[in-house]
Amino acid sequence: MAARLHRHASELPSLPLRLSASRTRLLEAANRPPSALRLRPKSCGPARVMAAAASATAEEGLKKGIAEFYDQSSGLWEDIWGDHMHHGFYDRGVTASIDDHRAAQIRMIEEALRFAGVSDDPSKNPKKVVDVGCGIGGSSRYLSKKFEAQCEGITLSPVQAQRAHNLAVVEGLADRVTFQVADALEQPFSDGQFDLVWSMESGEHMPDKKKFVGELARVAAPGATIIIVTWCHRDLLPSEDTLLPEELNLLNKICDAYYLPSWCSAADYIEIAQSLSLENIKIADWSENVAPFWPAVIRSALTWQGFTSLLQSGWKTIKGALAMPLMIEGYNKKLIKFAIITCRKPE
Repeated sequence: MAARLHRHASELPSLPLRLSASRTRLLEAANRPPSALRLRPKSCGPARVMAAAASATAEEGLKKGIAEFYDQSSGLWEDIWGDHMHHGFYDRGVTASIDDHRAAQIRMIEEALRFAGVSDDPSKNPKKVVDVGCGIGGSSRYLSKKFEAQCEGITLSPVQAQRAHNLAVVEGLADRVTFQVADALEQPFSDGQFDLVWSMESGEHMPDKKKFVGELARVAAPGATIIIVTWCHRDLLPSEDTLLPEELNLLNKICDAYYLPSWCSAADYIEIAQSLSLENIKIADWSENVAPFWPAVIRSALTWQGFTSLLQSGWKTIKGALAMPLMIEGYNKKLIKFAIITCRKPE
């Protein structure tokens, strides 16, 4: 496996992508796409009730899969990459070392704040932050330190929530940063509570994107900044109603590996934000700025520490590792877009 992965560890823009036949069969046979991905015919009466029940069951299964995936994989990620479980931001066309990658993850946070127009003026700093899909709390602790803010993080993974709390204690932040297991689509917060709403690479896990953004807006205080950094598929052409069959097939394989529901485009997020009357909506495609990331993750899996830890981490993590070349393929084909969407809640 290591030898095959090694072929994909070059720079992203010129990366040829092939999976072995056995690996492809493995990925296709592992788990079928969640039923939420499949279109259901409209119905009424008992059929509609049954469809709603099936959808709810599929959503619960998705949440369980997400939690278990991160329960198994977070320790491995932290051992190799540290406490920030997201892409790094790089200058376009650079070649980076592992130290550069960790710095690039911090830069991703700073670039997101800059793009959203979050002021460095201490008098204007956010004082209450929510980190939606917090992982092991890397962004939460960073933002709390930067702004001297109270921060609350939520995740579906009990392992992540506990580790995030332990790290906050070690860093002397337990009085300012807290974590809990909670659903981003039903957040345990009152309306208008936070003046910075932060979602770093969690939106792709949300089965209902409108409800997701609606919850971000609900917990945002009037005038608060909302930052969403997420994986999207390319925008559809005016002549298209859907992606091409081969594109959907590739995304479904990635969904299987990473417990994702159906994808949406950045344009879909804009439409949702507009429908919620959010203001100052901005969007950018940072796909080229994250280009070195997935090849670097693959290279880290080829180290002895990475390879042996991967084998010990469980099937869900191994399946995710085998799917890493598919992410690179999606970026190379301009199908996957790394998007940032920012907006403000009206005063």
